[in-house]
Amino acid sequence: MKKINTKNFVHHQNSKLSNNIREIIFGAEDGMVSTLGAITGIAAGTANSKIVLLSGLVIIAVESISMGIGSYLSNKSVIDLSKRKLYEEKFEINNFPKTEKKELLNIYLKNTWPLKTAKLMVASASRNKKLMLQEMAYRELSLPAKIQDNSLTGGLFMFAFYIVGGTIPLLSYIFLSLPQAIYFSISITLLSLFILGVFSTRFTRLNWWKAGLQMFILASLAALVGFIVGKIANNLF
Repeated sequence: MKKINTKNFVHHQNSKLSNNIREIIFGAEDGMVSTLGAITGIAAGTANSKIVLLSGLVIIAVESISMGIGSYLSNKSVIDLSKRKLYEEKFEINNFPKTEKKELLNIYLKNTWPLKTAKLMVASASRNKKLMLQEMAYRELSLPAKIQDNSLTGGLFMFAFYIVGGTIPLLSYIFLSLPQAIYFSISITLLSLFILGVFSTRFTRLNWWKAGLQMFILASLAALVGFIVGKIANNLF
């Protein structure tokens, strides 16, 4: 059997990248797709590089801040809700110990623990309120007994990677003239989306080309919709 170094397993690493993978992928993908769809529609409608650049910068600035704040507030709400659930569970353990012990016993039995073993586990856990809270938090609420608030870090990752993603389709309009900038912008963004999908497999261990292709196809559809809407808007106004 081939020797495997388990130290490289993701759950053994406290990596900020893996802990914020949602914000990284979401921010970069949305930055690329939203910006590409909007500026391509504007470029096709106006044929003016300066307008495209100005519009792109405004989109990236506003959307990156909005996405960062949105990520922070949504994650903060989840954290606050989890803390409330833990507080209520702790209150029940302190004030209704018999009811909580019965609940925990039923949970153990539902998880196919033998009755005798389940009773011993309940008796052991109930002698220590911290352990009892840990068990009830994990088994009833699917929460850790201690909640870590990483909402600010998540918001910053979302903000930063939206800017990174949004900058990719915009760069072409700095160095190239129209219409070449449009074609290069689309090409480099679609390639970057594929690479982003491949990057995600560093943590998920999914098939790299499937992940890349999935990101490429879904994001391309979203970008196409953005382009169509942008072109219609420019034709109307």
